Amino acid sequence: MKEFKISQLLVPLSEYATVSDDATLYDAVMALERAQEKYTYKHSEYRHRAILVLDKGGKVVGKISQIDVLRALEPKYKEILEGQGLRGLGFSKKFLKTMLKDYVLFDSPLHDICRKASEQPVTKFMETPSEGEIIAETASLDEAIHQFVIGHHQSLLVTRGEDVIGIVRLTDVFTAVFHMMKECKLN
Repeated sequence: MKEFKISQLLVPLSEYATVSDDATLYDAVMALERAQEKYTYKHSEYRHRAILVLDKGGKVVGKISQIDVLRALEPKYKEILEGQGLRGLGFSKKFLKTMLKDYVLFDSPLHDICRKASEQPVTKFMETPSEGEIIAETASLDEAIHQFVIGHHQSLLVTRGEDVIGIVRLTDVFTAVFHMMKECKLN
C-alpha cells in the first residue's frame, strides 16, 4: 500500500488561485476562474474552491472560499453570523426563510448586490489562516486527516519552514484515502 506524504498531495502555490492584498473581490473571482481553467492534477480532478491572498512580499495572508464570496453579497451576514453565534447550527427551512425576511437580506436586485460586492477589497472578506490550517510538507497523511476532521477545514496551507509552498485540499486527501481503501479491499 502506498504511503502518502503531504508533499505528494499538495497543489503548488504557483498553480493555485492567488491575488494581491490590494485586489478586489472581482479580481479574486477572476483569478479563481483562470486557475480552474488551467488546472490539471494527477491526484484529483476537482477544481480549486478558494483564492489565496498574498501580501506585497508574496506571503500568504488570507484565504477567500466560495462561501466567503457568497457572504460578501450581503453585508448583514457578518452581523448575523458573528453577533449571534449562529455559525454551525442547523435550522429548519422555515426559520431560514424567516431570517431572510426579518433581516431584509437581499433587498436589492442581485445584479446590483453582485456589482457592489465585486468592487470591495478582498481583505474585507478574507479569512486569516489559523494555526490549525497550516501543515508542514513533511507531515503524514494521518496528521492531515486529523487536522481536517478536528478543524472542519476544506484545505490546509502547506509550509516549508516559514514559507507557504502550496495547499492540500480535503478532496485530495479523501481521494488518497479512497485509493488506499480500494487497495486494502483487493488484498
